[in-house]
Amino acid sequence: MVDSRLSARALDVLLGPWRTREPAYEALADAIRLLCLDNRIAPRTALPAERELAARLGLSRTTVAAAYRSLRASGHIESVRGSGSITRPLGRRDLGRVAGDEQSIDLQQASPAAWPGLAAVYAEAAMDAPSVVARAGYDVSGRRGLREAIARRYAERGLPTDPSQIMITNGAQSAISLLATLLVARGDRVLLETPTYPHAAEAFARQGARLVGVPVVGGAGWDLERAEHAILRSRPSALYLMPDFHNPTGESMSLETRVRIADLARSVGALVIVDETTAELGVDRVISPVPFAAATGGDGVVTLGSLGKTVWGGLRIGWVRADVDMIRRLTAARPATDLGTPEFEQAVAERLMPAMPEILAQRSALLRAGRDTVVGVLRREVPEWDVPEVPGGVALWMGIGAPKSSALTLAARRRGLLLSAGPRFSVGGGHERHIRVPFTAPAPVLERAAALLVDAWHDVADMRFETGETVPLDAVV
Repeated sequence: MVDSRLSARALDVLLGPWRTREPAYEALADAIRLLCLDNRIAPRTALPAERELAARLGLSRTTVAAAYRSLRASGHIESVRGSGSITRPLGRRDLGRVAGDEQSIDLQQASPAAWPGLAAVYAEAAMDAPSVVARAGYDVSGRRGLREAIARRYAERGLPTDPSQIMITNGAQSAISLLATLLVARGDRVLLETPTYPHAAEAFARQGARLVGVPVVGGAGWDLERAEHAILRSRPSALYLMPDFHNPTGESMSLETRVRIADLARSVGALVIVDETTAELGVDRVISPVPFAAATGGDGVVTLGSLGKTVWGGLRIGWVRADVDMIRRLTAARPATDLGTPEFEQAVAERLMPAMPEILAQRSALLRAGRDTVVGVLRREVPEWDVPEVPGGVALWMGIGAPKSSALTLAARRRGLLLSAGPRFSVGGGHERHIRVPFTAPAPVLERAAALLVDAWHDVADMRFETGETVPLDAVV
C-alpha cells in the first residue's frame, strides 16, 4: 500500500549535500537511508522513478538503479508492481530512531537514566496498591492528589493554579497530540521554532497543519522580527514554543520577547502552547523560572509539563495546565485516543512531587558533569566547531562549519555512536551545519561518545561539497 509519493524535486531538496563518499550510488543510498531513519521520508512513500531522479540529480540511471538495489538489500525499500520503489516500515517504536546493539552509544534521545531514588518510590507506592486498584482505573482528568500537587508547584513559581486547570496525560507527547487533534484543522498554520522538538512538528503535520518556522539561534535566541512578520502574515491558529532551555539550543527567551509574542498571538486569535518539559533543568544551578503564562498574563496560553526529563522517560506522566474551559474541551476529546493515565504511575508521581527540589539538584549535577565533559573534549579536538556552553537544558546544538550533519551522523553510526542529524529538528529544511549532542548520559559515557564523534568528523571533514560534484579527499569508513 502506498500512502504518498515523493517527487524527484522534493527528494532532491531533502537530500541536501548527499555526495559524501564514492561510489556515488552508495552515498545516495546512505542519504536516503538516513531520511528514512529520521522519518523525514515516511514509511510507505513511493520514491521517484529511477529515470526521473537521475535526470534531477544529474546522474546516470545506472547509478540510481544501483542505489535502489542497495536500499532493497538493506530492507529500507521494496518494489511493488505498479507503484515502483516504496519505503518500508522499519519496525521502530519511536519514529526517527534506529536501534543499536549493546556496544553502541545511543544519544538519539535527550533523556537521562532514572533518578536514583525512583525505585524506592515505586516500592512505597506498591505498598499502597490495594487502595490504588480499588479505584475504577479510568479517569481522563487524572488523580486529584497529583493535580493538586502540580497546581501547588505552579503557584510556588508565580502562577496561581486550581487543580481543575490540570489534566494528567501519558507524557507530554500525548498532550501535544491531543491538542493538535482538538485545535488544528487541515490547512491551518502552526508556528514553531526551528530547530524544534521533531515529534511536536510531526503531531501537527499529521493533522494537516502548514508549519511555519521561526529561527532560534544559539547565542542569539529568538529572531523577534521574523516572529512578528510570521505571526502577522500567516495568522497561525497555534504557536508551539519551548521558551525555557529550548531543546535543542538551550536558549531561554527574554521577558520582552515573551510579552511581545504573547501579544501578537492574541491579536490574531492564536493559542500559545508552551512546552516546559526542560524548563527547570538548569545546569549551573537549579532554576525554576516564572512560567510563560504568568509573565504574559495567561490568556490564550496552554502549558505542558512532564516528568520524562526530570525523573525518568519510562514514567509516562505529563500534564496540561490551561483555563477550565480548555480542560473541559480536552476532557471531552480525549476518550477518542485514550481513556486516561494509569493509576499506579500517577500514585508514584504524586509521591515524587514533594521531592522535586532534591530531584532537580541531582539532575543539575548530572547534566553539568555531562555538559562540561562534552564541551571539554570537542573544544580541544575540533576547535573549528562552534561549541556552546549552555546554562541549562539537555543538549548542545553545535555548529560544525559545513553542511555535513547528515554525513557526520552516518559516519558516527558506523563507529557505534547513534545521533540525530541537524535536519531532523528543522521546520522547512536546513540545519545541515548543526548537530545535536545530548549531555544526559553519565560523564564517562559522554567522553567516549565525544571521542567517537571526533573520529567520525575526521572521516568526513575533508569532503568538499560543491554544486554538482563532490570530490572525496579521504575515504569514509
